[in-house]
Amino acid sequence: MQDSQIIELYFARDEQAISATSAKYNSYCMQIAMNILHNNEDSEECVNDTYLAAWNSIPPNRPERLSAYLGRLTRNLSLNRYKSQHASRRGGGEFALSLDELDDCVADTVSPEQDAEALGAIISEFLYTQSKETRQVFVRRYFYSDSISDICDRFGMSESRAKSMLHRTRLALRAYLGKHGINI
Repeated sequence: MQDSQIIELYFARDEQAISATSAKYNSYCMQIAMNILHNNEDSEECVNDTYLAAWNSIPPNRPERLSAYLGRLTRNLSLNRYKSQHASRRGGGEFALSLDELDDCVADTVSPEQDAEALGAIISEFLYTQSKETRQVFVRRYFYSDSISDICDRFGMSESRAKSMLHRTRLALRAYLGKHGINI
């Protein structure tokens, strides 16, 4: 089923929208949740919560890309669950490691008064100044929380090349944020 048809089911408040969404995007959403939570049961709950969130937000929202919309919902729900489970300590795992890597670039750079969406827009703008491969590696690591070995397998590169590429990209991001008045 096409995404536009699924979205129309949501607008018609037809419960088949949920089953159509699950049939098409369950493995995609599960991968995002698993990369963050590393727990099958928690990930399944987040994916189910994603379907509920989609049901509650479409309408009024009409996403242009349903996959990106669902991915963002899944990621945010998974992040919230991760934060609540690790409120008193930073656990191990790829997600915590990827957050630690980004600390030098964006930690404490946004005051409560600043708009987080504006920061997201600046980071997105920065990524489009990078090569397609660099952009894809960065997004796989810091949005999807893929491990370095998964990234190496996906892009056919050595671990040292992937780590070096991510390090250089983080340094460039830090400089780019500085040019836009976000200093560390």
